Amino acid sequence: MVEFLKEHSWFILFAIWGFPLSFYRSKFRKIVYQTDSWTINIKPFFIKEIKGLFGNLYPDNKEYLKQRNFYRFYLGIYTILLLLYLKYS
Repeated sequence: MVEFLKEHSWFILFAIWGFPLSFYRSKFRKIVYQTDSWTINIKPFFIKEIKGLFGNLYPDNKEYLKQRNFYRFYLGIYTILLLLYLKYS
């Protein structure tokens, strides 16, 4: 069992960190595209989402700013995990 965990530790780490990604992305996209429809999760709109992530689409919207900053943090950790994986595996 320990050997299995050692061999698959990166996969397990990415899986655990990745589970809530769809929830956070959905929440962020609903704010950016100003909709409550679930279909926003399957539509391939990316330009406004990228602008919203790296820019400031709604400077007066506190929920947008809070969610954007959290989503940036979450994706930053994902990036760090990927870089560590590339370096050490």
